Amino acid sequence: MTRIIATFFGAGLLKPAPGTWGSLAALPAAYGVLVLGGWQLLALATIAVFFIGWWATARETAGKDDHDPSEIVIDEVAGQWIALMPVAYGAAMMGADLMALYPGWIAAFLGFRLFDIWKPFPVSWADAKHTPWGVMLDDVFAGVMAALLVILLAAVAHLWLM
Repeated sequence: MTRIIATFFGAGLLKPAPGTWGSLAALPAAYGVLVLGGWQLLALATIAVFFIGWWATARETAGKDDHDPSEIVIDEVAGQWIALMPVAYGAAMMGADLMALYPGWIAAFLGFRLFDIWKPFPVSWADAKHTPWGVMLDDVFAGVMAALLVILLAAVAHLWLM
């Protein structure tokens, strides 16, 4: 069970770039959660994925030298969902169709991958922990940074369109 969770139903086993595959797999899953319960359910699901991901990561890495194997992508799911929160919230507040905000989905995906790969501070700080908490937290920080980028890009786009 922990392997299924940690690899997000096998997305982390895809090559090359399992982190990117995990982030991509997070998008339709987020859409499904949003259709079922809106941004509130996505927020609750993100918290649940974080803690379940931490547990699964701890089990999968116990006694191993590699603290963050590439096939573990549940952390990317949590981070990607955080990056999508401004899009989800914005769609709900404006009564807009989720897919009408597709530029936000693209910005959230690309922004998250940028910060997850680049690892600016505090992403690098969390990644250096070499613990299951660090595995999960670096993607939380990357997700928050991507969410802020999405907000900035939306503001610029809306000012441009005015």
